[in-house]
Amino acid sequence: MTINDLLVSQLQGNLGMLQITLADFSDADMMVRPAPGANHAMWQLGHLCRAEVNLMNLVKPGSMPELPAGFADRFDKKTATSDDPKAFVSKQELLDLFAKIRQATINVAKSISASDLDTAMPEKMQRLAKNSGEMLAMQAGHVTMHIGQFQVIRRKLGKPVLF
Repeated sequence: MTINDLLVSQLQGNLGMLQITLADFSDADMMVRPAPGANHAMWQLGHLCRAEVNLMNLVKPGSMPELPAGFADRFDKKTATSDDPKAFVSKQELLDLFAKIRQATINVAKSISASDLDTAMPEKMQRLAKNSGEMLAMQAGHVTMHIGQFQVIRRKLGKPVLF
């Protein structure tokens, strides 16, 4: 197994875990906050879309699909406190967009050379990942962290335990 194969496997499996976790959520469920001040799943999923596009464009500029017009503004830190479902998009739109974004990330993971994995990230990003390889690997970890938060929402909603 190559490092590229491992990255692809992690990214694909992680996408499947996200899709399973949110499969039985309604749009209303996506707006539930697990605790006061915590972000609801709708905002978190939009944040994941926005973050992965931005971070992966650092690894390979121009490799990611464009976000829909106004999307970045809908899912910035200022909107995290909004409980208005009309301020966001539907769960399915977000899942479809994330799957498209994740496929672009997988394509980068499949094609990146060993030497490009060592390309340093900009200094301001060094706290997240020192190089392109770490940034690619971090995408799965970022989603997994949010999946854990979605599991808390599942418990609050009385949904079955999945993992």
